[in-house]
Amino acid sequence: MLAPYAHAQLTVQGRVIDAYTKEALAGASIQAHQSTVGTLSGPDGSFSLILQTAPASLQVTFLGYVSQQVSVQEGFLLIRLAPAANQLNQVIVSASRQAQARTEAPVAISSISSQILHETKASTLDQVLNKVSGVYMVNLGNEQHTMAIRQPIGYKSLFLYLEDGIPIRTSGDFNHNALIEINMAALKNIEVIRGPASSLYGSEAIGGAVNFITQAPTPVVTAKVQIEASNQGYRRTDFSVSSTFGKLGIYAGGYYAAQRDGIISHSDFDKLAFTLRTDYRITDRSKLTTSATLVDYQTDQTGGLDSTRFFRKEYSSLHTFTYRKVNALRIRSTLEHTWNADNHTQATLFFRRNAIGQNPFYAIANMPGNPLKATGEVNEDAFQSYGFLAQHKKSFQFLNGSLTAGLSADYSPATYTARFLDVDRSEDGVYTGFTPKDSLLTHYAVDLLNTAVYVQAELSPVNRLKLVAALRYDRLDYKFDNFLPPSAFTGAPDEQNRYEQFSPKLGLTYDLGKSKGVYANYSLGFAPPQITELYRGVKVPTLKPSEFRSYEIGGWWSFWQHKAYLDLSVYQMDGQDEIISVRQDNGAYQNQNAGKTRHRGVEYTLHLNPVETWSIRFSGTNARHWFQDYVERGADYSGNEMATAPQFIGNAEVTFKPLFLKGFRMSAEWQRVGRYYMDPVNSETYGGYHLFHARVGYTFKGVEAWLNVLNLSNELYATTVDKYAYGKSYRQGLPRTFQFGVGYQFTAQGK
Repeated sequence: MLAPYAHAQLTVQGRVIDAYTKEALAGASIQAHQSTVGTLSGPDGSFSLILQTAPASLQVTFLGYVSQQVSVQEGFLLIRLAPAANQLNQVIVSASRQAQARTEAPVAISSISSQILHETKASTLDQVLNKVSGVYMVNLGNEQHTMAIRQPIGYKSLFLYLEDGIPIRTSGDFNHNALIEINMAALKNIEVIRGPASSLYGSEAIGGAVNFITQAPTPVVTAKVQIEASNQGYRRTDFSVSSTFGKLGIYAGGYYAAQRDGIISHSDFDKLAFTLRTDYRITDRSKLTTSATLVDYQTDQTGGLDSTRFFRKEYSSLHTFTYRKVNALRIRSTLEHTWNADNHTQATLFFRRNAIGQNPFYAIANMPGNPLKATGEVNEDAFQSYGFLAQHKKSFQFLNGSLTAGLSADYSPATYTARFLDVDRSEDGVYTGFTPKDSLLTHYAVDLLNTAVYVQAELSPVNRLKLVAALRYDRLDYKFDNFLPPSAFTGAPDEQNRYEQFSPKLGLTYDLGKSKGVYANYSLGFAPPQITELYRGVKVPTLKPSEFRSYEIGGWWSFWQHKAYLDLSVYQMDGQDEIISVRQDNGAYQNQNAGKTRHRGVEYTLHLNPVETWSIRFSGTNARHWFQDYVERGADYSGNEMATAPQFIGNAEVTFKPLFLKGFRMSAEWQRVGRYYMDPVNSETYGGYHLFHARVGYTFKGVEAWLNVLNLSNELYATTVDKYAYGKSYRQGLPRTFQFGVGYQFTAQGK
């Protein structure tokens, strides 16, 4: 202890880091107990505090983290702060592409912290995303998915998926299943914007935008390895190593996952994901961040089950050869420079290479008159992207305002090829094999160019009131080259199409004092026609972008001496010019703009910390989605509920961390998906499901062990159900699943 030196000047040195990611926390406040002497941590989290007398402790605080009182001891102090689940003023970056307090952003946004990611030990992203109110990520097996954020469950490009603010896939090239390409092991946290975010991020950010923020290098040497397995044939290994050498920080990490002998036959998969990131601090004001993520993925494909097989739990697959393969590489390099207290610039160059090959189950069609034959296809969708994004923020003393302006360009040449298959079928309906044919179904190339400029202004005309206005202009150019003779089968003739869109946003926040506030916003989101909607299986491409106008109010309220926190959002979103497939007089189908839809809902999250050892969270959404004016394939659905649109989604969790056993945790989680119609005719409903999960874990000196029990009651449920002309399709959920894992993390003390 430093007590013997109480009458001499002394220096206390240390570093402040995140307790879970081990990243440096720059700008943390370190205050000597019962003293006015204090300092802030530097860019690498380090601090040095000169004291006349030795205090008993230091008070360490950082926005969005639990404050900590640290005993002053001899040597270098390594202070680990834990993210605060109930902290009102969490720091977010997705609302303006720069760090700001949650209460300053007039949007519905939720952050999934590093602590939640660490303690959930999710094998799929839906296990953490579904904790967020208004979000239902549908698990389709082997990390395949679909999404519902302020929209029904569906496969349209109405949600934008970002990695460090850059879209994972290029706009206009179908982004369904894009989250296969996320490296879950390299995540620091996840931010979810609910509602349109097109004024900042452009197209497809309609139902919401999900930003996956990657792990930064640690200021001290860290290394981690963990392995896990389940009783359903799942195996996974995570690994990472990180450190900083002078001005250069390096992080490398990823995971390998495999599925063998699952509950459904022909459902194996393999995935390798790896991320390498370097942060180079050029000066105290400049930093260069470069990261590369590589994903190699392959899975067997299985479709849904009919009602008979689902309720009898007959999980054998009719498909024995269908598959999906993904090879993705993303590289980005960002230069940030702070000119002075009022000016900050960041510029990013990025490259993407992506290829998705499939022998899709949904393309197999039985051959009329021959029960032993069917048709199918193999296809590959590939693109490369070369992109640039630059943004500058300038702050003003006038009305405490700021102006943010940016521009971006994304050039992505893409190709698509589909080849015909002759499929063999057994007498009991199993598709047993196929023979490739020479005939090409589709073969084309498209050059996509997306250019955009945006500006966002913020003003505080009176104390506690903040106004935000934003406008973005997007231009999307498509140059289509069909290598086959154009037809309703092979696609449109060579064509050039251009789409232009202005996306405004107006918002305000008002601080009511005593940790209470309200916000309101109006925003517009849009989605351009996707390549396949424009050119595949059509004769003439004549489509307009879909538009969605959103109106939203909400607020936050911290009460019960900050032991409780409520976040609330109420919204209405009106869609028009949605792209649907309409049957023509000759029996063929044509993609057309048609219809108007309306989406209304209320989203709420309540956090409670009645005592230090217990925390309770409840997230819920009550919503309705219906057609106002909608005709599809000759049927008028105006006034009907939209299909696969749950009216209620809820998630609650109780966590216990006893003081008498530091490092131990246990939690119980409840997931509810309410009833919804299976089809737009509203002829039949699915009642939804209740699920219960239990988790227990213990960490001691870097060694960790955990057990997750998913679907504790072993409920028979479907993650989604659709009804078609030929019957129903149930996507079965996992039965009771035990996931066990062990891991070790090394953290050097460092100086």
